[in-house]
Amino acid sequence: MLSEPAKGVAAMVGTCTIWGLSSLYYKLLADLPSAEVLSHRMIWSLVFFGIVLAVQRRLGAVIRAINSWQAFWRVALAALMIGINWWLFIWSVQVGQITQSSLGYYIFPLVAVVIGRVVFGERLSRLQWLAVGLATAAVAILTFGLGVFPWIALTLAVTFGIYGLLKKQLAVGPVVSVTAEALLLAPLAVVVLLQTHHNGGTFWGGDVQRFLLLTLSGPLTAVPLILFSYAARRLTMTSIGLLQYLNPTLQFACAVFVFAELFGAWHVAAFALIWTALALYSGVAWRQDRARRSAARAAAVSGTAV
Repeated sequence: MLSEPAKGVAAMVGTCTIWGLSSLYYKLLADLPSAEVLSHRMIWSLVFFGIVLAVQRRLGAVIRAINSWQAFWRVALAALMIGINWWLFIWSVQVGQITQSSLGYYIFPLVAVVIGRVVFGERLSRLQWLAVGLATAAVAILTFGLGVFPWIALTLAVTFGIYGLLKKQLAVGPVVSVTAEALLLAPLAVVVLLQTHHNGGTFWGGDVQRFLLLTLSGPLTAVPLILFSYAARRLTMTSIGLLQYLNPTLQFACAVFVFAELFGAWHVAAFALIWTALALYSGVAWRQDRARRSAARAAAVSGTAV
C-alpha cells in the first residue's frame, strides 16, 4: 500500500510525463492552424471539466469564482495568460521550436523567484541571485550565438509566471478556476472555429480521425491538472518544484532525440548555465524546506513538553 507522499509523487510524475510528452500529440496536428487547435483545446477542456464538476455537484462554484468584478477580471487575465501560453506552445511544436519551449519551462522557476521578489518583496539569497544571473547569461548567450532573441522561451516563462501569480490570488481550486478560464475563452474559440469554417476549413478538423484527436485535447489538458491538484495536497512545494523539472526534460528529449531539432554548441552552453542555475535554486529551496520542517518539529516537541 503506497503512503500518501508516495501517491503524491506518482501523481506528480504522471502530470509532468503527460505535459512533457504532449509535443508528440500536438505534432500530429501540425497541419492545422495553431489557433484552431487551441480553440478545440479550450472547448473540449471546458466540456471535460464541466462533466467532472457536474459529477461532483460543483458547477455553481464556477459562477461564484467570477461573481464580482475583481474576481472576473483576475480570472479573465489568468485566462489570457494561459491562452497565450498554450497557443505559443502549440505553435512552437508545429514550427520545430520545442527546444525553445523546453527552455521556457526550465526558466519559469527563476522567473517565479523574480516575481516573488518584485510583487511580494521576498528576499533572495546570494545563490538565488546567482541562479537568476546565470539564467540571464544563458539568454544572452543564445541571443549572441544564434543571432535570435529567444522570445518563445521568455514569453512562455513570463506568461506562466504571471498566470501562477494570478492563481495564487484566487480563492478557488485549480479545477474550478481553469473551468472558469475556459468558460471565458470559449466564445472566442467558437468565433475562431466559425471563421475557419467560413474560410473553407471545417469546424470539426476535416475528418473523423482528426476530430477524435482534437477532442482528446480536453482530457489531455484536464487529467494532468487533476493529478497536479491531487499531488499538491500530499507533497511539499519543494518536492513539487523539483519534480516539475521532468516536464521540460521530456520536452527537451522529444525535441532533440525524436524530432532531431538543432542543438549546437551555443545551445549546449546556454542549457549548461540553465541547469547549473536550477541546481543552485533547487539546493536553496531544499535547504529552506528542510529548515522549515525542522523548526516545525522542534515547535511540536516543545508544545508537547509544555
